[in-house]
Amino acid sequence: MRIIGGKNKGYHFQPPKVMPARPTTDFAKEGLFNIIQNNFDFEEVKFLDLFGGTGSISYEMASRGCTDLTCVELDRMMVKFIQGNCDKLKISDHIQVIPQDVFRFMLSCIEKYDLIFAGPPYPLPNLDTIPDRLFERELLAPGGWFILEHNPNHHFDEHPKFLKKRNYGTTIFSIFTTE
Repeated sequence: MRIIGGKNKGYHFQPPKVMPARPTTDFAKEGLFNIIQNNFDFEEVKFLDLFGGTGSISYEMASRGCTDLTCVELDRMMVKFIQGNCDKLKISDHIQVIPQDVFRFMLSCIEKYDLIFAGPPYPLPNLDTIPDRLFERELLAPGGWFILEHNPNHHFDEHPKFLKKRNYGTTIFSIFTTE
């Protein structure tokens, strides 16, 4: 795995072999960041990464200039992995890594974010409830985007906050907004 853009472009990291995460492919990540880049100023974004996994999306945001990042990941091994890479990348001052269940985090969170990314495990039984839970808690700032990574087994086109989607093979990014 590698960072594909920004000041840390080309940085390679090898996730633990027995990793519970399913990392976003470089191809899909490149498409995603082209969309984000055309709609947001990375240096102005308050970013939330739900189901942080390897931390790949957070590293990419930091590499492109985002300095207000929160990454939520339950698995302790992955939390240590993320923190280790943050130290190596010298971004630990810009990222808060929270070792917690995403759904518990959403219930207690009082912050608002400009950009929220969620890359949950595809077989997560309550994956379809994530957008509603996020909007019920009002975690997205006005005009912000919530990007949910999922496979073709999930459909959000009829959701009232749905904006658009991008398809990269079996990886789909559904984008929601407050407006």
